[in-house]
Amino acid sequence: MADGLEVLGSEAPEPVVVVSQTTPLEALYLDAYPRLVGLARTILGRDDGAEEIVQEAFVRTLARWGDVRDHDDPLPYVRSAVVNLCRSRFRRKVVPLRPAGTEPSAEATAASNARREAVLAALAALPVRQREVVALRYFGGLSTAETARELSIAEGTVKAHLHRGLAALRERLEDERHG
Repeated sequence: MADGLEVLGSEAPEPVVVVSQTTPLEALYLDAYPRLVGLARTILGRDDGAEEIVQEAFVRTLARWGDVRDHDDPLPYVRSAVVNLCRSRFRRKVVPLRPAGTEPSAEATAASNARREAVLAALAALPVRQREVVALRYFGGLSTAETARELSIAEGTVKAHLHRGLAALRERLEDERHG
């Protein structure tokens, strides 16, 4: 002991290596972010704000992590947040719905973009609830029961909105193709 200090040896301590594991929310972000942005775009009927909505949904989910029922699968909670934030966007301001245009780089891309724009325009013309049901069923890949739970409506209501929404889409897209 020198001056009240004891030297514990001349070897430096081993560095501590911390191995970080990806949390379920991080894994979901990496895996589902593009699909959730697509879902938001489909519900909104445009690209404007879809990414911000999904980012906000993840931030809110993290802030309310204790409210998430299944920490191993937070997708339903995040998806609900996305749908609710899209609804809030509709409540806050009235914006004419329009499809986002993209610059075609070739004839095939132009044709594909024209079809995409026609579908987005047809989706944008649907009432909000029909658009939500169509987006969740076909873009989100949810079953009728899952869609009903997500939107807090009866399965029969989902089926009715889906039937009406698809019929309106079919009619509008046929009119555009022939008109």
